[in-house]
Amino acid sequence: MPNDCCIVITTFADDANGQQIIDALLAQRLAACVQVMPIQSWYRWQGKVNCDAEKLVLIKTTRSLYRQVEEVIRTNHAYEVPEIMQVPVENGFSGYLRWITAECQQQPPTGGES
Repeated sequence: MPNDCCIVITTFADDANGQQIIDALLAQRLAACVQVMPIQSWYRWQGKVNCDAEKLVLIKTTRSLYRQVEEVIRTNHAYEVPEIMQVPVENGFSGYLRWITAECQQQPPTGGES
């Protein structure tokens, strides 16, 4: 089975904003798993060096869904230029990779039958 899995990396500083992005990704089945870790970021922005507490976000998804994941992040993110990077998964435990792929499948809407 070809491996379509990838990890999308982003960051956020505001927990409510991060939760909004995570909720949207999971609700739309664009991610199988989202992991959040506290980090300290040093970066140059608009000519000066900054240091901020942020959260690093690892989004387990598929390459075929990358554009949709990026759009959800860009639409909901508080940053003017959010970090959004795709990292391909070259190898991994096949059972875990199958789980990611299965969880990221767009499911038909379920509704009550008449």
